[in-house]
Amino acid sequence: MHQGKYVFSQLCDFLHKRVFDGLVSKYDGNKYVRYFTCWNQLLAMMFGQLSGRDSLRDLITSLEPHKSKFHHLGFGTNVTRSNLAKANEQREPKIFEDFANYMIAKARDCRAVKDFFVEGNVFAFDSSTISLCLNVFWWAQFRQFKSGIKLHTLYDVKTDIPAFNIITDAKVSDSTVMPLIPYESGSYYIFDRAYMDTRNLSLINSIGAYFVVREKPATLYEVVKDQDYNNKETGIMADQTIILTGNKTRKQYPAPLRRVVFYDMETNRTFIFYTNNMVISAEHVALLYKYRWRVELFYKWIKQHLCVKSFWGTTESAVRTQIYIALITYCLVAIIEHELKLERSTYDILRILSISLLDKTPLRELLENRVPDEMCQNDSQLSLNFF
Repeated sequence: MHQGKYVFSQLCDFLHKRVFDGLVSKYDGNKYVRYFTCWNQLLAMMFGQLSGRDSLRDLITSLEPHKSKFHHLGFGTNVTRSNLAKANEQREPKIFEDFANYMIAKARDCRAVKDFFVEGNVFAFDSSTISLCLNVFWWAQFRQFKSGIKLHTLYDVKTDIPAFNIITDAKVSDSTVMPLIPYESGSYYIFDRAYMDTRNLSLINSIGAYFVVREKPATLYEVVKDQDYNNKETGIMADQTIILTGNKTRKQYPAPLRRVVFYDMETNRTFIFYTNNMVISAEHVALLYKYRWRVELFYKWIKQHLCVKSFWGTTESAVRTQIYIALITYCLVAIIEHELKLERSTYDILRILSISLLDKTPLRELLENRVPDEMCQNDSQLSLNFF
């Protein structure tokens, strides 16, 4: 039997404790703390994320039989329901937010992609509402009988990493968050029609960045230049240069815009995009918007495979802390996937880790093991014969 570290401890070796300790000192996270530190809190919460625990009670119950291993797992002397709940509710969530930003930067560096059809970074921005119980999460009310929060994410398309995240009340409209995005000159920003806000789009244009946004219905404009463009093979039906003529829009965005009409044969739908990039091809404009779906897949993925829908605390601090630790966990798996040069999907890695955290198998050996192709073929044949 391998007598090395537990699999969970091997995972935590990829975390930079010195960076985290610096953030704890910055926000006085361990002030008046004797036993259960912020580091213990982080690891206990990450264990719950990786093992798929549904509640705080579920996490504590599953950990109780393994008290003798707490020191080796980094949990400190003891983990109880009361001390973990108290830590989540009272400690500064900015500690975990800043550490999540550090892990995001590291994961993006690991997954940097050089070969792409456009130069510069490509980001998709969207939001997802997480519904909550009004009686329990009263501080997040946004309807008469409902409460919730909204996670706004700037998703790096090239690396599949959420580069920038903001948590707000669910009643905050999407376009009002656009000024908070850290725009980069020369990068592309992809938006759905909810973000067709000409004042914010003008801001993007002024710093030398590019946007692709879907047209809102009833947008007033005048065609300045209309290229004779109707390509049935690519789906491009029109490529026009326009100026906005609405009372507000023409003042907020006086510069020319490019209007691309695209017909998607697969879904039998027509899409209209606006962009301030006059150089790239119309096909590339449509293709950039298709990449916006990556952020939707990210939201679906974390809601299905990480704990961001059922929360282990009822205060705003506890909710924010849990979401940021889920993002840290996501980035940690992405970093491990790169460092070990694995050929598995992130979901497959999580499935393996969820039942192996307390094993002592070397991490590379655990994640690199694959079922031989012959066995896979035999299994498929057996399945076909059975059904």
